[in-house]
Amino acid sequence: MLPALTGQSQEQISSFLKEAGEPAFRAGQIMEWIWKKKVTSIDAMTNLPAALRAKLSEHFRLGALEHTHTQGSHDTTRKFLFRLHDHRYVESVLIPANPALYGEKSDRRTLCVSSQVGCAYGCRFCASGLAGFTRNLDPSEIAGQVLSAEQLSGERVDNLVFMGMGEPLANLDNLLAAIGLITGEKSLHLGARHLTISTSGLVPKIRQLAEHPQQIRLAISLHGATDDVRNQIMPVNKKWPVAELFDALDYWNSRKNQKLTLEYILIQGVNDSLEQAAILARHARKLHAKVNLIPYNTVEGLDWKRPAVSHCRAFQDVLKNAGVSATLRLEKGHDIDAACGQLRLKQETQEGIIEAPVKQR
Repeated sequence: MLPALTGQSQEQISSFLKEAGEPAFRAGQIMEWIWKKKVTSIDAMTNLPAALRAKLSEHFRLGALEHTHTQGSHDTTRKFLFRLHDHRYVESVLIPANPALYGEKSDRRTLCVSSQVGCAYGCRFCASGLAGFTRNLDPSEIAGQVLSAEQLSGERVDNLVFMGMGEPLANLDNLLAAIGLITGEKSLHLGARHLTISTSGLVPKIRQLAEHPQQIRLAISLHGATDDVRNQIMPVNKKWPVAELFDALDYWNSRKNQKLTLEYILIQGVNDSLEQAAILARHARKLHAKVNLIPYNTVEGLDWKRPAVSHCRAFQDVLKNAGVSATLRLEKGHDIDAACGQLRLKQETQEGIIEAPVKQR
């Protein structure tokens, strides 16, 4: 399989051009065609000589993703399903602004980006890991989701969250290469402060990412304020328990200026007690972190249930009364199975690529 141009940096394209005996300035033209003009074929790069276009077509394909389906929600959330070269699937979710977070007139658009096909970490609430882990996405497949979302929607993506399918920090090298493309001046040129990486709690990788020079934001999929509760939801906690995780987050704070986010999916009867809220508040205050509360998003094949909205608000009130910034995100796209991994899971099951996952809890 030929490499995708959407995975090549300008330096890599320049190196190819040099070996091909082509002038270096063509690299900038190629980058502009891909990332600014968003062409859908190499032949559409009309200011390149035909011979150069032929060379590029011989050595590269343009993109790594084939769009196969879009699901639209009544709230204008859109989920995109993409087929990869090996006939596996990956999905992204384009989420409109939440007025409660960004103001009534905001037109901010957030894309939830996947980093792996499936996931090996088995978080109990998540569809991504139901069929296990298949492989890491490469930089062209990660950055290509952003480019494709802009092509399909005709809109600029303002904000990225790497909390789609997969554990981003388990694919850190490819993720950082993709971020180089996403933030590059000649490519999408999206500021690093508009990128959030979410992790289930890979402590060594959190420390490694803390040394990365860009001011990328970090969100922690916490979902339990104590080991006994978190162990029920997050298998990773058995390897890196709460105390080790929070030590790593202290280190993150010593290296970065960005405020941490603690993501907390509220699951009825599992992690939604007001006692957990009080402990979570103490953790958040110590880290100067904000908290995103998300009522559980129903996943076919899992038994978890979401608490009543009134109980979610009571949980939020405990945090607010303790001086913690806490948002209750009555999430977008619930009517289109917006929890990442569900659309891909249905498609691969229908095609016989994977067997229907066994219902679990």
